[in-house]
Amino acid sequence: MNARSDQLKYIQNYRKWLDLGPLTGEEKEELLSIESNADEIELRFGQSLTFGTAGLRGTMKTGLNAMNTYTVAHATQGLANLILAEKREKDGVAVAYDSRNNSELFAKTAACVLAANGIKVYLFDALRPTPELSFALREYACVAGINITASHNPKEYNGYKAYWEDGAQLPPEHADTVSREIDRLDIFKDVKTMDYDQAIAKGIINILGQETDEKYLANVQAQAVNPDAVKRVADELKIVYTPLHGTGHKLVPEIMRRIGLKHIYTVDEQMVIDGNFPTVKKPNPEYSDVFTLGIGIADRVGSDLVIATDPDADRVGVMTRTPDGSFATITGNQMGALLVDYIITAYQETNTMPKNPYVVKSIVTSELASKICRANGVKMHNVLTGFKFIGEVIKNYEKTGDGSFLFGFEESYGYLKGTYARDKDAVVASMLICEMTAFYKAKGMTLFDALEALWKKYGFCYETNVEIYMEGLGGSARMDALMNKLRNNPPSSFGGVPVSLVGDYKTGILTENGVSRPTGLPSSNVLYYQLENGDVIVARPSGTEPKIKYYYMLEADNKAHAEEKLARYQKTISELAD
Repeated sequence: MNARSDQLKYIQNYRKWLDLGPLTGEEKEELLSIESNADEIELRFGQSLTFGTAGLRGTMKTGLNAMNTYTVAHATQGLANLILAEKREKDGVAVAYDSRNNSELFAKTAACVLAANGIKVYLFDALRPTPELSFALREYACVAGINITASHNPKEYNGYKAYWEDGAQLPPEHADTVSREIDRLDIFKDVKTMDYDQAIAKGIINILGQETDEKYLANVQAQAVNPDAVKRVADELKIVYTPLHGTGHKLVPEIMRRIGLKHIYTVDEQMVIDGNFPTVKKPNPEYSDVFTLGIGIADRVGSDLVIATDPDADRVGVMTRTPDGSFATITGNQMGALLVDYIITAYQETNTMPKNPYVVKSIVTSELASKICRANGVKMHNVLTGFKFIGEVIKNYEKTGDGSFLFGFEESYGYLKGTYARDKDAVVASMLICEMTAFYKAKGMTLFDALEALWKKYGFCYETNVEIYMEGLGGSARMDALMNKLRNNPPSSFGGVPVSLVGDYKTGILTENGVSRPTGLPSSNVLYYQLENGDVIVARPSGTEPKIKYYYMLEADNKAHAEEKLARYQKTISELAD
């Protein structure tokens, strides 16, 4: 298709929405306001939001390439067609949503499309954490699930995550089927819908409430590895918590109370449900600025720890007190290693280690946890980024019955213990972090001290991410061009250190010293470089934001040495990007 026909296509789409779409007056005004802005029209109508294994994600506005009731309904009709083809409509679909603007509207829109297709719906009565959606899907033996969330993205975004019967996000073959259906269906003519109140009255849409919360919390609490740890220091231990205006506001403090915490201090300004996230630039617990209000409370009450969960409560971040009294971030890599070590230690000390234990992490996650597992006879599995791949390992072990899942995590602040869900869970992670904090407090240690003890035992590890944003028109093409350049002309060295292994996970080939072998993992647009000194550099386009992420996993004598190496490696990346 040439440039002229491309232009005609997006102009035709624009006019179709204006002239034929069932738009509200406000939506029509929004589209008329961009009538003379060709770039904005192309951005909204030049392509549709891409539906993949992570579902949909985009900014909220009117148009094909955006999150709105029409694109949500369109995607849901595609999912409904898959379910009908599988003859699974009676099994039902669980639907949940987070605190973002329009999330409830989008969830009810999806529920009404499912209902119109004769598919039973289990809809939560209010916002809930993402992991509870995964749990509910499994608990009620649903065929699928839908969660309206954009996780930790800025306030302009929303998203649509689709899950399958195992509680993990859609497998690639089902995502491809839904994508093909979406491409085939007219966004207005081919989408069925039903009145919400009518669907409730007919019993097609069923409302889930506190009874599901109780079942979920019981499963979470069962994951405690040392239930007495908190009780021993309950009079002294103080925890500050913030949900960052999101879905953790009820269940995270509740699970903390249930394990015996007496002193829980919440950040009141951030306990307010608000999709504009007024107290933070981005509601992302990876960013230290979201902890500012919590640290103020921690300093006032004498707490050693501040915990933050993102808006859909699947990720959790922590800042811990340091010896000089200040607070420092514990990264996702560091927290994963700490929790792996703590869980193994707790089981060993109580002689309760399950048979054939294993841990799962992503390939862009630090190898410190791998060292801990090797030293303790625990098997480590490395998978692609995306918690569905961790869920896949769990599912495979459940089929054979010969392994015990200890823990799964990603460097991006996502953790899971237990098999009641198949997605990362900030509720169970917050509980375990509090338990681990209590364990070390009884020894006179903070989590900062515990991390330093890990480095002393296994060697200093330094991990960091660098993100290159490519927003706006042509951003996707620029990302593809950069990845193709790295793929077609792989660097032979970084910062003067030779590359010993190149992993191209898109082609599925690992090449080491001129010898190639398969990765053994599904295809994914990821490039992996291992250097002769053991350092690892990974390039991966984000599946949810317009950016390429570079992961650096470095070993060094100390932080200063690691940062010196990082600067040299980054210089090589900059030269390659030019």
